[in-house]
Amino acid sequence: MTVLILIPARMASTRLPGKPLADIAGKPMIVHVAKRAAESGLGRVVVATDTQDVVDAVRASGFEAIMTRPDHESGSDRIFEALGIVDPKGDVETILNVQGDLPTIDPATIQAVFRPFEDRSVDIATLGVEITDEEEKTNPNVVKIVGSPLSPSRLRALYFTRATAPWGEGPLHHHIGLYAYRRAALERFVTLKPSSLERREKLEQLRALEAQMRIDAEIVDTVPLGVDTPQDLQRAREILSKA
Repeated sequence: MTVLILIPARMASTRLPGKPLADIAGKPMIVHVAKRAAESGLGRVVVATDTQDVVDAVRASGFEAIMTRPDHESGSDRIFEALGIVDPKGDVETILNVQGDLPTIDPATIQAVFRPFEDRSVDIATLGVEITDEEEKTNPNVVKIVGSPLSPSRLRALYFTRATAPWGEGPLHHHIGLYAYRRAALERFVTLKPSSLERREKLEQLRALEAQMRIDAEIVDTVPLGVDTPQDLQRAREILSKA
């Protein structure tokens, strides 16, 4: 499959404004993400942003970046606009959305998101990690995947929730918000209106499930550090200063 990795980056983060350009070990955070995406070896990497300063910083570091509209409500809307800009002829078969706030993500984790596409009936692929911290099981900020096991390392997603689920004995899985889309699936997804469960849980992926789209999750070993707060940023600086 031809693969395009798109990294959406907004400067107007609520909890950490300007975080794409936050300095980490001498480089903007968004550049660290682009570098790790490129190291996955999967395909072309493009940062999609609404700010010229981000474009300039990414290009100065040797990576590709484009401007998109500032009024997108979600990262999926932004990457769809970016797809039309960088691949107007429709040659790309698969699109990977890598969040722009994952500066320490392992390139092997990025590679793993494509494994569910071994099954041609999968529309969207994503990642999960088994929860080992008891506090995370009841933390509404930790999104859980409720799914049917297909193998020791893969689930077919039936639901995503902020609640503690499923009930009873057995593992719970933390959802990691990386998504790979077949092109037709992304094109369909962005035409759908927000669903009732999506609004209730504040989880965009429920829109796809309510529309009968299939999402499978590959289970990996660790949750990548997402930078949402000043404390997260400091942790990322500590990790990458030692790299």
